[in-house]
Amino acid sequence: MKKKILLLGSTGSIGKSSLNIIRNYKSKLDIVALSTNKNIKLIIKQSKEFKVKNLIIKDFESYKKILNYRLNKKIKIFNNISDFLKNNKTKFDISIIGISGFDGLYPTLKVIPYSKNLSSANKESIICGWKFIKNKMKKYKTNFIPLDSEHFSIWSLIKNSNHKMISKIYLTASGGPFLNKSKSKINNARVSDVINHPNWNMGQKISVDSATLMNKLFELIEASKIFNLPMNKFDIIIHPKSYVHAIIKFKNGLTKIVVHDTNMKIPIFNSLYSSSNMINSKKIDLKTLNNLDFRTVDYRRFPLTKILNVLPEKSSLFETILVSINDKLVELFLDNRIKYTDISKKMHNMLRLKDLKRFKMRKVTNTNEIFKINNQIKKKVEIFVRN
Repeated sequence: MKKKILLLGSTGSIGKSSLNIIRNYKSKLDIVALSTNKNIKLIIKQSKEFKVKNLIIKDFESYKKILNYRLNKKIKIFNNISDFLKNNKTKFDISIIGISGFDGLYPTLKVIPYSKNLSSANKESIICGWKFIKNKMKKYKTNFIPLDSEHFSIWSLIKNSNHKMISKIYLTASGGPFLNKSKSKINNARVSDVINHPNWNMGQKISVDSATLMNKLFELIEASKIFNLPMNKFDIIIHPKSYVHAIIKFKNGLTKIVVHDTNMKIPIFNSLYSSSNMINSKKIDLKTLNNLDFRTVDYRRFPLTKILNVLPEKSSLFETILVSINDKLVELFLDNRIKYTDISKKMHNMLRLKDLKRFKMRKVTNTNEIFKINNQIKKKVEIFVRN
């Protein structure tokens, strides 16, 4: 019997990577529904290739537009995940969340009751709403499979281990395009320089976060939540080759590492299949293994990593503050309204504000609060930057 797949965010980076895997296993996988925000031309193309009969178009204008297309009458079009689920009678074997930003939280929570397994790469949902995701997965007996390469690597190493035996978990970061660049080069960086990642082909937003190392800070917070381990169990190390994705030191003296090709093919494939299934991958790169080149993080080059020193141990609304400020600052940089180095400077300056520090003591009580504060903080950043 084919596995039933729900793929949300099919026109984004994770979605397209997932379809590249599914394309080779159509006889074993059946996509029940695809979703996008606005990219209706691509989702129609995807639906035809994979014979998908349910499409979810979040943007209302795009939704109205696609209704005028002469599509197969068997294809049903929905404007939101709730309307689709009301008509759904399927229990998905795997729901893949490839939606970026805060837009991913609501659909993630909605699909859990219909999903045997939830596989997500949505940072905002995990960082800001993990409490609600975890509780709902427990209620509906839904398994969680992390989709980010680092979290998948950690998960694959410790899923059968006693967590009390873990001494330290190291997340690896490439260092991005400015690892070996001069201070003047960094100070005068243009958008094209920042998004030119040496190893990964990613979207603009995540490329900026990779350059500042903010993505590693977020991944560390995510890992702490996903694996229910204190943040002091984690550390970040620079690994320019992006070949090793996680290193785990155990208290029994053993250290385990995971290496795989520098793409999302391996974690996505293994989220869809058990470890007994096979995939074609590159041979072990001995040249890279002989020159792994690990380095400690230079806080002067990556000043945002200093935020690790002010993060509260317990979950709070401060994490939403962090994500929201960064989202807005990156947006302003990509719009050429602030300099690259302003991202870290203005982030640190805002986190010193008394009215934001108080969020460290505020617990997350509901999802509406997360969305409300996200909108408020983004407006605050706009005002802060203008002044």
